[in-house]
Amino acid sequence: MIGSIPSPSSSGFHLGPFDVHVYGLMYAVGLIAAVAITIRRWEARGGSRQTVYDVAKWGFPVGLVGGRLYFDLTSSGEVPAHWWGPFAVWDGGMGIWGGIALGTLVGIWRLRRAGVSVTAFMDAAAPALLVGQAIGRVGNYFNQELFGGPTSLPWALQISPAHRPMGYESFATFHPTFLYELIWNLSLAAFLIWLGHHRRIRPPGLFALYVAGYSGFRIFEESLRVDPAHHILGLRLNFYVAILLCLAGLAWFAYSQGRRPTRRQVRRSTALMLAGGIAALSGCGTLTGSEHRGGGEDKLERRGAAREPEDDPKTAIKSGNDRLDSTMVL
Repeated sequence: MIGSIPSPSSSGFHLGPFDVHVYGLMYAVGLIAAVAITIRRWEARGGSRQTVYDVAKWGFPVGLVGGRLYFDLTSSGEVPAHWWGPFAVWDGGMGIWGGIALGTLVGIWRLRRAGVSVTAFMDAAAPALLVGQAIGRVGNYFNQELFGGPTSLPWALQISPAHRPMGYESFATFHPTFLYELIWNLSLAAFLIWLGHHRRIRPPGLFALYVAGYSGFRIFEESLRVDPAHHILGLRLNFYVAILLCLAGLAWFAYSQGRRPTRRQVRRSTALMLAGGIAALSGCGTLTGSEHRGGGEDKLERRGAAREPEDDPKTAIKSGNDRLDSTMVL
C-alpha cells in the first residue's frame, strides 16, 4: 500500500553481554524526563528538588508494581504461561491506571512526611507525567502492541503476522493507537502548562484535568483497540474505567475550583460519553462475535483495510473458513 509506518524488526538490541529491551529503556527515559520537568516546575514554586527525587525514588518502583498488577488482573489471558509470567514487564503489559494510582498514593505518603503541599506538588507533576507516558508509548511501538483495528490510512501501522490478533491475520496495517495517545499526551501536557501560566487554577486543578483529559482520550482509544481484553456488555473493561475516571476528574476539578456540578449535569455528561464511545466503537471496524462468524472480515475489507494476498487459492479458502469458524471474542 502507499504510505504506512513500518514496525521495527526487533524489540531490543544487544549491548555487550546484555539484551536491552526498548520497552524498558523508554520507561527509564520517560522517568528521567518526568523528574526533570517536575523539578523545574516544583522549584519555580519554591520547592526543593530533593522532594522530587524522594517521591520518584518511592513512587516509580511502586508504580511499576501497580501497573503490572492492573494488567495481570484485567488481561490475565495475555500473561505469559510461566511462573515468572506475572512479573515479565520487559515483554510489555502495564496498566497505566494501576501504576498512576499506586504511585500517587505512595507519593502522597512521602509528601506528607516531608511536610509540603500535596496538591501543589500534584499540579507541578501533572504535565511531567503526561510527557513520561508519551515517551513510554514508544516502547509499545517496538513491541508491536497497543494498535487499533485495520485501516488503510496513510499513517497506518504495519504489524508483522506474529503480532496480529486472532481473526486479523490477513490484515497488514492497523491504527497506530500508541501514536495517537503519544500525540494527545504531549498536547495535553502543553495545554496544562499554558493553563497554569495564564489562568488562576487552584491546586490540584491541573492534576484533576490530567486525570479527566487522559481518561477522556482513552474512551476513544479503547473504541479502536482490537487486542484481547475483558468485555462487559460487548465493550472493553477499560472503556468503562475511562468513563468513570473522566467523570471523576471533571467533578474533582469543579470541586477544587469551588464549583458544584448538578446531578443533571453529571447524568448528561455520562450519557454523552457513553453515546460518543459507542458511536466511535460502531464505526472503528471492530468485529462482534456474530460479524466474525458471518462475514465480518468482508466488512472490514470494504472499509479499506489493507490485506495481505494469499498465494494459493485453496489455501486462502481454507484459511478464510478457519477464521470464520473461530469463536474469538474481541
